Amino acid sequence: MVIPVKVRAKVVTDNTGIQYEHPVLLTENRVLNPLLDYILAYRHNRSASWAERVVHATYLFILFMEANQDCFNDPQLLFESFAQRLFSGTINDEGLDPSGLFWLPSTTKTANGLINSLTGLTDFLADKQGKQATNPWRTASSYEQRLNYAAWFRRNQHDFLGHIKNKTINETIKCARNIRGRRAVVSIHDDVIAFPENLFERFYRDGVGGAKDERVAIRNQLILLMMHFAGCRESDALHLWIEDVFVDPLKPENVIVRIFHPEEGRAPNNWHGRNGTTNRAAYLREKYSITPRNRLAGTQRVGWKNRIVDHKDNYIQLHWFPQQAGVLFGKLWRIYIRYLAAIDRHHPYAFVSFDNGNSGKPLTINAFNDAYEKALFRIGESPSKIEGRSPHAHRHAIGRRLDRAGVHPRIIRKRSTNPILFQHLHAR
Repeated sequence: MVIPVKVRAKVVTDNTGIQYEHPVLLTENRVLNPLLDYILAYRHNRSASWAERVVHATYLFILFMEANQDCFNDPQLLFESFAQRLFSGTINDEGLDPSGLFWLPSTTKTANGLINSLTGLTDFLADKQGKQATNPWRTASSYEQRLNYAAWFRRNQHDFLGHIKNKTINETIKCARNIRGRRAVVSIHDDVIAFPENLFERFYRDGVGGAKDERVAIRNQLILLMMHFAGCRESDALHLWIEDVFVDPLKPENVIVRIFHPEEGRAPNNWHGRNGTTNRAAYLREKYSITPRNRLAGTQRVGWKNRIVDHKDNYIQLHWFPQQAGVLFGKLWRIYIRYLAAIDRHHPYAFVSFDNGNSGKPLTINAFNDAYEKALFRIGESPSKIEGRSPHAHRHAIGRRLDRAGVHPRIIRKRSTNPILFQHLHAR
């Protein structure tokens, strides 16, 4: 059996010199082009994790086709069997698997996601085949032929993973996916897991603050304060620039912290690019020749989940609860930037690595999570999402505090996308 290989590739689509790094499948010594075409078509409005899921779903589908070449004459049965094996796995009750796949059963969430990813790919290919070709034809690889056949079958026959496109709403509402994911288990227990408040002081002081390198300790304490008292995700904090923190003119002991959209946020210091552009993507490209972190791949990538900003300059202003956390943040920040001034940096990001070999480079999510786990071990605790000992649990902790302060539940729910809603608390 010839096994496809998942790799990352730098893709050039024109003569501008711009490169895109994407996951791809290598089959028969070349890239699986239909899959790459799909990823490139949607790269600007989909996340890197979406591309990873599509590649993984296609990878599994190809493996399944290879392992079952002599089993199906009807493509519909092939696709149905593939979906079923995502849920059930491929190992029988005796622990044997003649197919050689040895898949374990996937969770409902995972299997549904894989089915949906493959649906999107085949929908795209079917639509593309229905249009006049604008590029020269060449001989397709065996894998490309199979994907093309899957798309043809999807468009012309039983629509194996997609709804049949219809001209009227009345016809459309009668249609459903032939292969449907299972309903996920729904929990009625709405008491979300928050970081234990009785553990926070020790974790902040002796755990995070117990790092041997004081620069690392202060850096991670600053991020922890942003998560625990302002509701930030760790990814939000890693998008912070030095220019995004400044003294509050009304309360000099406090600081104002703004989290800008990594691409559309306004560049600092009234900067204007050569063509008059003022956004951060242009600033990073012109001044540092780098790409916003949410558009990178690999370990340097930092996602962006906030869909709502509260200013025309595309930023979210943090509001501390309680306010004393902002004063503490300001004190630590003044120490931290003195350390940062001694580090050679070629980017505007505030939180950097102090490790040998990576000194001055933007801090990665993996590095922060590793430091977070080490901090837990310093105080005799271990990481546990189900017990609230994880970075994301700090957002739930502030939600609990808001609830105890009498904040309306609707406001607390909105807090997860827009921390500026904390500001109403200051009027209490």
